[in-house]
Amino acid sequence: MAALDQAMDRVLARNPFTKAGVSTALWDAYARTLDLPLAVALGGPLRTEVPIKLSLSGDGERLEQVHAAAVQAGFTAFKVKVGLGVEGDVARVAHARRLVGQGAFLGMDANGGWSRGEARIALRRLHDQDVAFLEQPVEAGDLEGMAALRAEGLPVVADESVFDLADLRRVIRQDAADVVSVYVGKAGGPGRAVELGTVAHAFGLASLLGSNGELGLAAAAQIHVAAALPGLTTAFPSDIIGAHYYAEDILAEPLPSDGQRVRLPPGPGLGVQLREDVLTRFR
Repeated sequence: MAALDQAMDRVLARNPFTKAGVSTALWDAYARTLDLPLAVALGGPLRTEVPIKLSLSGDGERLEQVHAAAVQAGFTAFKVKVGLGVEGDVARVAHARRLVGQGAFLGMDANGGWSRGEARIALRRLHDQDVAFLEQPVEAGDLEGMAALRAEGLPVVADESVFDLADLRRVIRQDAADVVSVYVGKAGGPGRAVELGTVAHAFGLASLLGSNGELGLAAAAQIHVAAALPGLTTAFPSDIIGAHYYAEDILAEPLPSDGQRVRLPPGPGLGVQLREDVLTRFR
């Protein structure tokens, strides 16, 4: 499988998300030929279920609607989007904390939207909100800034800073993060995602599964990767939650999830089946 991933690299530079789709299909086919779950083909499973959280965005009534829908789906752990201006960010996090309640898990994700100065101001003003972590506080290349913000005492998650092993090496050298957010898409496929998490673990960095709002097949790949990752953190829930952002999914049966955790589906390969009407539409 590694040779096939390398073959794609020889004919197409970058484009990791496109490669991830092809790589996932190849890994699924490989595992099915062995009559094994993909997690086993990837070296696991080290676990059969993974805690998850949902991302909250928007302000005011919109934030309340998103939270209400999340609670209806069973979610009890969340992260809130920031990096849109310190004043609004502080108000949004405070509103989210009131909604989720004291003691509930709540992280922040800036998507690289803050400067170092804005991040420091925001962290100090949000000190009493009991935030669990800060994801990608500054732009992807500002690893010195991320390292400096770790000194503020809040765990830092590297997301946009890590696409491949070269990026991970830079984060490790700069001591820029406590946790690495591993994506099947960013990494270019399931095998490379596990490789990233394995290297991170060897250098003392935990991993979690990040999300771009994946539909069923890709979300299934996420849980198989999560099951095979050494060093996957349970302190910070992962983001295997794509189906919750859509009116309908493409799977015949949804992934086994209660909103608090998602479980490894049974069966070979990805362990899921597409809806017949979806298959008919694309044949």
